[in-house]
Amino acid sequence: MQLSEIQSIKQRFGIIGNAPTLNRAIDIAVQVSGTDLSVLITGESGVGKENFPQIIHQYSPRKHNAYIAVNCGAIPEGTIDSELFGHEKGAFTSATSDRKGYFEVADGGTIFLDEVGELPLSTQVRLLRVLEAGEFMRVGSSKVQKTNVRVVAATNLNMQDAISEGRFREDLYYRLNAVPIHIPPLRERKDDIPLLFRKFASDFAEKYTMPPVKLNEEAQQLLKNYYWKGNVRQLKNLTEQISVIEQNRDITADTLNRYLTTPEIDNLPAVLSPTHTDSKTFNSEREILYQVLFDMKKDMNDLKKLVHDIIAKEDLTYPSDFKTNTGNTLVTPQTDNEVINITPNVVARPKKINQSDDSIEDTEEYVEESFSLIDAEKEMIKKALERHNGKRKYAAQDLKISERTLYRKIKEYNLE
Repeated sequence: MQLSEIQSIKQRFGIIGNAPTLNRAIDIAVQVSGTDLSVLITGESGVGKENFPQIIHQYSPRKHNAYIAVNCGAIPEGTIDSELFGHEKGAFTSATSDRKGYFEVADGGTIFLDEVGELPLSTQVRLLRVLEAGEFMRVGSSKVQKTNVRVVAATNLNMQDAISEGRFREDLYYRLNAVPIHIPPLRERKDDIPLLFRKFASDFAEKYTMPPVKLNEEAQQLLKNYYWKGNVRQLKNLTEQISVIEQNRDITADTLNRYLTTPEIDNLPAVLSPTHTDSKTFNSEREILYQVLFDMKKDMNDLKKLVHDIIAKEDLTYPSDFKTNTGNTLVTPQTDNEVINITPNVVARPKKINQSDDSIEDTEEYVEESFSLIDAEKEMIKKALERHNGKRKYAAQDLKISERTLYRKIKEYNLE
Protein backbone atom coordinates (compact mmCIF):
# COMPACT_ATOMS: atom_id res chain seq x y z
CA MET A 1 0.00 0.00 0.00
CA GLN A 2 1.22 3.48 -0.88
CA LEU A 3 2.25 5.80 1.95
CA SER A 4 -0.29 8.39 0.75
CA GLU A 5 -3.09 5.82 1.16
CA ILE A 6 -1.94 5.02 4.68
CA GLN A 7 -1.88 8.74 5.53
CA SER A 8 -5.45 9.04 4.22
CA ILE A 9 -6.56 6.19 6.50
CA LYS A 10 -4.85 7.81 9.49
CA GLN A 11 -6.70 11.08 8.89
CA ARG A 12 -10.02 9.29 8.54
CA PHE A 13 -9.67 7.33 11.77
CA GLY A 14 -7.72 9.90 13.82
CA ILE A 15 -4.48 7.93 14.05
CA ILE A 16 -1.36 10.03 14.72
CA GLY A 17 2.17 8.82 14.00
CA ASN A 18 4.62 7.76 11.32
CA ALA A 19 6.35 4.79 12.97
CA PRO A 20 7.00 1.97 10.43
CA THR A 21 5.49 -0.63 12.81
CA LEU A 22 2.29 1.44 13.06
CA ASN A 23 2.10 1.83 9.27
CA ARG A 24 2.61 -1.91 8.89
CA ALA A 25 -0.30 -2.64 11.26
CA ILE A 26 -2.59 -0.34 9.24
CA ASP A 27 -1.44 -1.97 5.99
CA ILE A 28 -2.28 -5.48 7.31
CA ALA A 29 -5.69 -4.32 8.56
CA VAL A 30 -6.64 -2.97 5.11
CA GLN A 31 -5.30 -6.04 3.28
CA VAL A 32 -7.25 -8.48 5.44
CA SER A 33 -10.47 -6.43 5.43
CA GLY A 34 -11.71 -7.97 2.17
CA THR A 35 -11.64 -11.50 3.64
CA ASP A 36 -13.69 -13.20 6.36
CA LEU A 37 -10.63 -14.29 8.35
CA SER A 38 -10.70 -13.73 12.10
CA VAL A 39 -8.22 -11.15 13.34
CA LEU A 40 -6.52 -10.95 16.75
CA ILE A 41 -5.15 -7.52 17.67
CA THR A 42 -2.54 -7.53 20.44
CA GLY A 43 -0.77 -4.73 22.26
CA GLU A 44 -0.47 -3.09 25.65
CA SER A 45 -3.32 -1.21 27.28
CA GLY A 46 -3.77 2.28 25.88
CA VAL A 47 -2.07 1.82 22.48
CA GLY A 48 -5.27 2.40 20.48
CA LYS A 49 -6.29 -1.14 19.50
CA GLU A 50 -9.94 -0.06 19.13
CA ASN A 51 -9.19 1.85 15.88
CA PHE A 52 -8.17 -1.22 13.90
CA PRO A 53 -11.44 -3.21 14.00
CA GLN A 54 -13.16 -0.12 12.59
CA ILE A 55 -10.61 0.06 9.75
CA ILE A 56 -11.21 -3.63 8.98
CA HIS A 57 -15.00 -3.18 9.01
CA GLN A 58 -15.11 0.03 6.97
CA TYR A 59 -12.88 -1.38 4.22
CA SER A 60 -14.76 -4.70 4.05
CA PRO A 61 -17.86 -5.73 2.05
CA ARG A 62 -19.70 -5.75 5.40
CA LYS A 63 -19.37 -1.99 5.93
CA HIS A 64 -23.09 -1.32 5.34
CA ASN A 65 -24.10 -3.87 7.99
CA ALA A 66 -23.87 -3.74 11.77
CA TYR A 67 -20.63 -3.16 13.67
CA ILE A 68 -20.81 -4.02 17.38
CA ALA A 69 -17.99 -3.51 19.90
CA VAL A 70 -18.18 -5.64 23.05
CA ASN A 71 -15.93 -5.17 26.10
CA CYS A 72 -15.73 -8.76 27.38
CA GLY A 73 -14.02 -7.70 30.60
CA ALA A 74 -16.87 -5.35 31.58
CA ILE A 75 -19.71 -7.91 31.38
CA PRO A 76 -20.31 -10.12 34.45
CA GLU A 77 -19.55 -13.80 33.95
CA GLY A 78 -23.15 -14.81 34.70
CA THR A 79 -24.67 -12.67 31.95
CA ILE A 80 -22.09 -12.67 29.15
CA ASP A 81 -23.58 -15.72 27.40
CA SER A 82 -26.96 -13.97 27.30
CA GLU A 83 -25.35 -10.76 25.95
CA LEU A 84 -23.48 -12.54 23.17
CA PHE A 85 -25.93 -15.27 22.18
CA GLY A 86 -29.31 -14.11 23.55
CA HIS A 87 -31.77 -16.01 25.75
CA GLU A 88 -35.25 -17.48 25.76
CA LYS A 89 -38.05 -16.29 28.01
CA GLY A 90 -37.80 -18.06 31.36
CA ALA A 91 -34.21 -19.21 30.83
CA PHE A 92 -33.36 -17.60 34.19
CA THR A 93 -35.11 -15.53 36.84
CA SER A 94 -34.94 -12.11 35.14
CA ALA A 95 -35.55 -13.44 31.60
CA THR A 96 -39.09 -12.08 31.21
CA SER A 97 -38.95 -12.11 27.40
CA ASP A 98 -36.92 -13.41 24.49
CA ARG A 99 -33.75 -11.44 23.74
CA LYS A 100 -31.47 -11.40 20.74
CA GLY A 101 -27.74 -11.57 21.40
CA TYR A 102 -25.00 -9.62 19.62
CA PHE A 103 -24.19 -12.50 17.26
CA GLU A 104 -27.81 -12.53 16.11
CA VAL A 105 -28.11 -8.75 15.78
CA ALA A 106 -24.77 -8.41 13.93
CA ASP A 107 -25.59 -11.12 11.35
CA GLY A 108 -23.82 -10.08 8.14
CA GLY A 109 -21.67 -7.54 9.97
CA THR A 110 -18.66 -7.40 12.32
CA ILE A 111 -18.27 -8.01 16.05
CA PHE A 112 -15.27 -6.60 17.90
CA LEU A 113 -14.51 -8.57 21.08
CA ASP A 114 -12.29 -6.33 23.19
CA GLU A 115 -10.41 -7.95 26.12
CA VAL A 116 -11.26 -11.38 24.69
CA GLY A 117 -8.78 -12.98 27.11
CA GLU A 118 -11.25 -12.27 29.94
CA LEU A 119 -13.96 -14.56 28.52
CA PRO A 120 -15.00 -17.43 30.84
CA LEU A 121 -14.07 -20.91 29.62
CA SER A 122 -17.74 -21.88 29.12
CA THR A 123 -18.26 -18.87 26.85
CA GLN A 124 -15.06 -19.69 24.96
CA VAL A 125 -16.60 -23.05 23.99
CA ARG A 126 -19.68 -21.30 22.55
CA LEU A 127 -17.51 -18.79 20.69
CA LEU A 128 -15.41 -21.58 19.19
CA ARG A 129 -18.56 -23.16 17.76
CA VAL A 130 -19.53 -19.85 16.13
CA LEU A 131 -16.11 -19.52 14.52
CA GLU A 132 -15.99 -23.13 13.33
CA ALA A 133 -19.58 -23.69 12.16
CA GLY A 134 -21.32 -20.31 12.30
CA GLU A 135 -23.81 -21.79 14.80
CA PHE A 136 -25.01 -20.84 18.26
CA MET A 137 -27.90 -21.45 20.63
CA ARG A 138 -29.63 -18.95 22.85
CA VAL A 139 -29.40 -19.50 26.59
CA GLY A 140 -32.27 -21.79 27.57
CA SER A 141 -32.93 -22.94 24.01
CA SER A 142 -32.13 -26.17 22.16
CA LYS A 143 -32.67 -24.65 18.73
CA VAL A 144 -29.49 -24.13 16.68
CA GLN A 145 -29.29 -20.79 14.87
CA LYS A 146 -26.98 -19.69 12.08
CA THR A 147 -25.01 -16.45 11.93
CA ASN A 148 -22.60 -14.91 9.44
CA VAL A 149 -20.42 -12.64 11.53
CA ARG A 150 -16.83 -11.45 11.10
CA VAL A 151 -15.02 -11.64 14.45
CA VAL A 152 -12.20 -9.24 15.32
CA ALA A 153 -10.74 -9.68 18.82
CA ALA A 154 -8.24 -7.72 20.89
CA THR A 155 -6.31 -8.38 24.09
CA ASN A 156 -3.46 -6.92 26.14
CA LEU A 157 -2.70 -10.30 27.74
CA ASN A 158 0.13 -12.65 26.88
CA MET A 159 -2.06 -15.33 25.33
CA GLN A 160 0.59 -18.05 25.52
CA ASP A 161 0.77 -17.56 29.29
CA ALA A 162 -3.04 -17.61 29.53
CA ILE A 163 -3.11 -20.89 27.58
CA SER A 164 -0.40 -22.52 29.72
CA GLU A 165 -2.26 -21.45 32.89
CA GLY A 166 -5.51 -22.96 31.59
CA ARG A 167 -7.34 -19.63 31.36
CA PHE A 168 -7.76 -19.65 27.58
CA ARG A 169 -8.47 -22.45 25.13
CA GLU A 170 -5.63 -23.15 22.72
CA ASP A 171 -7.98 -24.17 19.87
CA LEU A 172 -9.93 -20.91 20.23
CA TYR A 173 -6.68 -18.91 20.21
CA TYR A 174 -5.65 -20.37 16.85
CA ARG A 175 -9.12 -19.71 15.43
CA LEU A 176 -9.02 -16.07 16.50
CA ASN A 177 -5.39 -15.62 15.51
CA ALA A 178 -5.89 -16.41 11.80
CA VAL A 179 -4.40 -12.97 11.12
CA PRO A 180 -2.38 -11.35 13.96
CA ILE A 181 -1.92 -7.58 14.16
CA HIS A 182 0.41 -6.17 16.81
CA ILE A 183 0.15 -2.50 17.82
CA PRO A 184 3.52 -1.18 19.10
CA PRO A 185 3.75 0.54 22.51
CA LEU A 186 4.36 4.28 22.60
CA ARG A 187 7.94 3.90 23.88
CA GLU A 188 8.78 2.21 20.56
CA ARG A 189 7.38 5.21 18.65
CA LYS A 190 9.49 7.96 20.21
CA ASP A 191 9.28 10.33 17.23
CA ASP A 192 5.47 10.13 17.33
CA ILE A 193 5.24 11.40 20.92
CA PRO A 194 5.67 15.17 20.15
CA LEU A 195 3.14 14.81 17.29
CA LEU A 196 0.59 13.24 19.59
CA PHE A 197 1.19 15.85 22.30
CA ARG A 198 0.68 18.65 19.75
CA LYS A 199 -2.57 17.08 18.51
CA PHE A 200 -3.95 16.58 22.01
CA ALA A 201 -2.90 20.10 23.05
CA SER A 202 -4.76 21.53 20.05
CA ASP A 203 -7.88 19.49 20.83
CA PHE A 204 -7.95 20.58 24.49
CA ALA A 205 -7.26 24.21 23.57
CA GLU A 206 -10.39 24.12 21.41
CA LYS A 207 -12.39 22.28 24.07
CA TYR A 208 -11.48 24.68 26.90
CA THR A 209 -11.21 27.84 24.69
CA MET A 210 -7.61 28.66 25.61
CA PRO A 211 -4.26 28.86 23.78
CA PRO A 212 -2.57 25.48 23.21
CA VAL A 213 0.41 24.52 25.35
CA LYS A 214 3.78 24.09 23.61
CA LEU A 215 6.89 22.13 24.55
CA ASN A 216 10.44 23.42 24.24
CA GLU A 217 13.20 21.14 22.90
CA GLU A 218 14.27 19.91 26.31
CA ALA A 219 10.70 19.08 27.29
CA GLN A 220 10.16 17.18 24.03
CA GLN A 221 13.26 15.10 24.68
CA LEU A 222 12.04 14.37 28.21
CA LEU A 223 8.73 13.09 26.81
CA LYS A 224 10.55 10.88 24.30
CA ASN A 225 12.68 9.28 27.03
CA TYR A 226 9.73 8.58 29.35
CA TYR A 227 8.55 4.95 29.59
CA TRP A 228 4.79 5.58 29.02
CA LYS A 229 3.43 2.51 30.71
CA GLY A 230 -0.11 3.70 29.91
CA ASN A 231 0.87 4.51 26.30
CA VAL A 232 -1.25 6.96 24.24
CA ARG A 233 -4.01 7.10 26.85
CA GLN A 234 -1.52 8.20 29.52
CA LEU A 235 -0.04 10.85 27.22
CA LYS A 236 -3.50 12.22 26.44
CA ASN A 237 -4.38 12.49 30.14
CA LEU A 238 -1.07 14.23 30.86
CA THR A 239 -1.67 16.74 28.06
CA GLU A 240 -5.13 17.55 29.40
CA GLN A 241 -3.78 18.11 32.92
CA ILE A 242 -1.10 20.48 31.69
CA SER A 243 -3.53 22.32 29.39
CA VAL A 244 -5.95 23.01 32.25
CA ILE A 245 -3.53 23.71 35.10
CA GLU A 246 -0.55 25.62 33.64
CA GLN A 247 -0.91 29.39 33.19
CA ASN A 248 2.30 29.66 31.18
CA ARG A 249 1.60 28.02 27.82
CA ASP A 250 5.31 27.42 27.10
CA ILE A 251 6.14 24.16 28.86
CA THR A 252 9.72 23.53 30.01
CA ALA A 253 11.32 20.31 31.19
CA ASP A 254 11.11 21.51 34.81
CA THR A 255 7.37 22.10 34.46
CA LEU A 256 6.89 18.76 32.76
CA ASN A 257 8.80 16.91 35.49
CA ARG A 258 6.12 17.91 38.01
CA TYR A 259 3.62 15.77 36.08
CA LEU A 260 5.93 12.82 35.39
CA THR A 261 5.91 11.63 38.97
CA THR A 262 5.73 7.87 38.42
CA PRO A 263 9.15 6.32 39.13
CA GLU A 264 10.47 4.34 36.18
CA ILE A 265 11.77 1.47 38.29
CA ASP A 266 10.01 -1.20 36.24
CA ASN A 267 12.74 -0.97 33.60
CA LEU A 268 15.70 -1.35 35.93
CA PRO A 269 17.29 -4.71 36.77
CA ALA A 270 16.28 -5.96 40.20
CA VAL A 271 19.10 -6.38 42.70
CA LEU A 272 18.04 -8.67 45.52
CA SER A 273 19.93 -9.42 48.68
CA PRO A 274 19.21 -11.73 51.62
CA THR A 275 18.29 -8.70 53.72
CA HIS A 276 15.58 -7.62 51.30
CA THR A 277 13.45 -10.72 51.02
CA ASP A 278 10.30 -8.66 51.59
CA SER A 279 10.57 -7.27 48.04
CA LYS A 280 8.59 -9.91 46.17
CA THR A 281 7.86 -10.13 42.47
CA PHE A 282 6.22 -13.39 41.51
CA ASN A 283 5.64 -14.42 37.90
CA SER A 284 4.22 -17.86 38.71
CA GLU A 285 3.07 -20.10 41.54
CA ARG A 286 6.48 -21.79 41.45
CA GLU A 287 8.17 -18.50 42.36
CA ILE A 288 5.85 -18.15 45.34
CA LEU A 289 7.07 -21.52 46.60
CA TYR A 290 10.69 -20.55 45.97
CA GLN A 291 10.17 -17.40 48.03
CA VAL A 292 8.53 -19.46 50.80
CA LEU A 293 11.56 -21.76 50.87
CA PHE A 294 13.98 -18.86 51.15
CA ASP A 295 11.88 -17.33 53.95
CA MET A 296 11.87 -20.69 55.75
CA LYS A 297 15.63 -20.95 55.37
CA LYS A 298 16.07 -17.48 56.86
CA ASP A 299 13.76 -18.35 59.78
CA MET A 300 15.74 -21.54 60.47
CA ASN A 301 19.04 -19.65 60.42
CA ASP A 302 17.59 -17.08 62.82
CA LEU A 303 16.40 -19.89 65.10
CA LYS A 304 19.82 -21.56 65.11
CA LYS A 305 21.48 -18.27 65.94
CA LEU A 306 18.96 -17.67 68.74
CA VAL A 307 19.69 -21.10 70.27
CA HIS A 308 23.43 -20.42 70.05
CA ASP A 309 23.03 -17.03 71.76
CA ILE A 310 20.91 -18.53 74.56
CA ILE A 311 23.52 -21.25 75.17
CA ALA A 312 26.29 -18.66 75.36
CA LYS A 313 24.32 -16.30 77.60
CA GLU A 314 22.73 -18.80 80.02
CA ASP A 315 25.73 -21.09 80.37
CA LEU A 316 23.90 -23.90 78.58
CA THR A 317 25.57 -26.63 76.59
CA TYR A 318 24.89 -29.71 74.48
CA PRO A 319 27.17 -32.55 73.40
CA SER A 320 29.44 -31.66 70.51
CA ASP A 321 28.43 -34.82 68.69
CA PHE A 322 24.70 -34.02 68.89
CA LYS A 323 23.01 -34.81 65.57
CA THR A 324 19.59 -33.93 64.17
CA ASN A 325 17.40 -36.72 62.84
CA THR A 326 18.63 -35.83 59.34
CA GLY A 327 22.25 -36.59 60.29
CA ASN A 328 23.40 -32.97 60.25
CA THR A 329 25.26 -31.43 63.21
CA LEU A 330 23.32 -28.55 64.71
CA VAL A 331 25.50 -25.52 63.97
CA THR A 332 25.11 -21.80 63.71
CA PRO A 333 24.61 -20.48 60.20
CA GLN A 334 27.85 -20.25 58.24
CA THR A 335 26.69 -18.64 55.03
CA ASP A 336 23.56 -17.35 53.34
CA ASN A 337 24.24 -19.64 50.38
CA GLU A 338 23.72 -22.97 52.14
CA VAL A 339 21.19 -25.32 50.55
CA ILE A 340 17.63 -25.07 51.85
CA ASN A 341 16.66 -28.24 53.71
CA ILE A 342 12.91 -28.58 54.07
CA THR A 343 12.96 -32.13 55.50
CA PRO A 344 11.81 -32.41 59.13
CA ASN A 345 14.37 -30.81 61.44
CA VAL A 346 14.94 -31.27 65.14
CA VAL A 347 15.47 -28.33 67.43
CA ALA A 348 17.35 -29.13 70.64
CA ARG A 349 16.38 -27.39 73.85
CA PRO A 350 19.29 -28.03 76.28
CA LYS A 351 18.73 -28.08 80.02
CA LYS A 352 20.98 -26.16 82.36
CA ILE A 353 23.72 -28.34 83.91
CA ASN A 354 24.11 -28.38 87.68
CA GLN A 355 27.89 -28.07 88.06
CA SER A 356 27.83 -29.15 91.72
CA ASP A 357 26.21 -32.47 90.94
CA ASP A 358 28.63 -35.33 90.30
CA SER A 359 26.12 -37.23 88.22
CA ILE A 360 25.57 -34.70 85.49
CA GLU A 361 22.75 -35.54 83.14
CA ASP A 362 22.29 -33.80 79.85
CA THR A 363 18.66 -33.93 78.78
CA GLU A 364 17.28 -32.42 75.64
CA GLU A 365 13.75 -31.99 74.37
CA TYR A 366 13.23 -32.70 70.71
CA VAL A 367 10.57 -30.84 68.81
CA GLU A 368 9.99 -32.00 65.24
CA GLU A 369 9.08 -29.24 62.82
CA SER A 370 7.52 -30.52 59.60
CA PHE A 371 7.34 -27.95 56.86
CA SER A 372 4.78 -28.53 54.07
CA LEU A 373 4.90 -26.60 50.82
CA ILE A 374 1.11 -26.76 50.65
CA ASP A 375 0.79 -25.32 54.17
CA ALA A 376 3.28 -22.58 53.29
CA GLU A 377 1.40 -21.64 50.14
CA LYS A 378 -1.89 -21.71 52.01
CA GLU A 379 -0.46 -19.43 54.70
CA MET A 380 0.83 -16.91 52.11
CA ILE A 381 -2.59 -16.77 50.44
CA LYS A 382 -4.32 -16.28 53.82
CA LYS A 383 -1.94 -13.44 54.72
CA ALA A 384 -2.44 -11.75 51.33
CA LEU A 385 -6.22 -11.92 51.74
CA GLU A 386 -5.96 -10.51 55.27
CA ARG A 387 -3.73 -7.65 54.08
CA HIS A 388 -6.34 -6.66 51.50
CA ASN A 389 -9.44 -7.30 53.64
CA GLY A 390 -10.50 -10.29 51.55
CA LYS A 391 -10.34 -8.46 48.20
CA ARG A 392 -9.15 -11.15 45.82
CA LYS A 393 -8.19 -8.81 43.01
CA TYR A 394 -5.61 -6.97 45.13
CA ALA A 395 -4.47 -10.15 46.86
CA ALA A 396 -3.80 -11.74 43.46
CA GLN A 397 -1.82 -8.66 42.37
CA ASP A 398 0.18 -8.87 45.61
CA LEU A 399 1.00 -12.53 44.95
CA LYS A 400 1.62 -11.86 41.23
CA ILE A 401 -0.78 -14.58 40.11
CA SER A 402 -4.01 -14.35 38.16
CA GLU A 403 -7.28 -13.75 39.98
CA ARG A 404 -8.68 -17.00 38.61
CA THR A 405 -5.68 -18.95 39.89
CA LEU A 406 -6.19 -17.35 43.31
CA TYR A 407 -9.90 -18.27 43.22
CA ARG A 408 -8.99 -21.88 42.40
CA LYS A 409 -6.48 -21.99 45.27
CA ILE A 410 -9.07 -20.55 47.69
CA LYS A 411 -11.52 -23.27 46.72
CA GLU A 412 -8.80 -25.94 46.89
CA TYR A 413 -7.65 -24.93 50.37
CA ASN A 414 -11.19 -24.15 51.62
CA LEU A 415 -10.32 -20.52 52.46
CA GLU A 416 -13.77 -19.11 51.62
